Amino acid sequence: MYHLLRGLHEYLTRKEEFSVIIIGLDGAGKTTLLEKIKTLYTDTPGLSPDKIAPTVGQNMGKITLPSTILKFWDLGGQRGIRSIWHRYYDDCHAVVFVIDAEDRERLSEGWEVFDSVLSAPQILGVPLLLLANKQDSPQSLSVEEIRNDYEEWHRRKLESARRSYGEEMDVQHRAQRIASLDVMGISALEGTGVRAAVDWLFIRVQNSRRR
Repeated sequence: MYHLLRGLHEYLTRKEEFSVIIIGLDGAGKTTLLEKIKTLYTDTPGLSPDKIAPTVGQNMGKITLPSTILKFWDLGGQRGIRSIWHRYYDDCHAVVFVIDAEDRERLSEGWEVFDSVLSAPQILGVPLLLLANKQDSPQSLSVEEIRNDYEEWHRRKLESARRSYGEEMDVQHRAQRIASLDVMGISALEGTGVRAAVDWLFIRVQNSRRR
């Protein structure tokens, strides 16, 4: 009877584990975000921003929520490291793409990389969260401005493709890609919006087609 009750208790209290990858350009604040998540959700505070170095390879963090464990993989964003991102696509349950809303000079580069992530067949239908980071800075673009900037960048890209190669926009294909996309503003430094982002991930991974 003891073993039966113990087994029942373990079954009722078991937590399902989901993997979330955090990607984006170098300097966007990915590791700062992960360390802030650790501080907010674990007993061991994450690293302070002044002790965070550029990620070469990956960092991992795990948090426990009701009935769920979220395992975060923070992947380096330098140009030479982005080539390994695709190795994590097959096993992830959600993707977080962090954009530096303050660094306007690198927005086009960020959108180019973001668009390549969107086109990856492995993450079709996987929850995708675009985080406009550094909202604590008065120079940062708002969430709405980030949305508009990406849409304008994408429109110019399509027009360029039509002129150069005669390619037409595949409306249905793009709609499938962005169906699971949401955009939120955060300050990884101050923690503003981080809990809302984690709540979004918690809800979406439960309903993800990849389980």
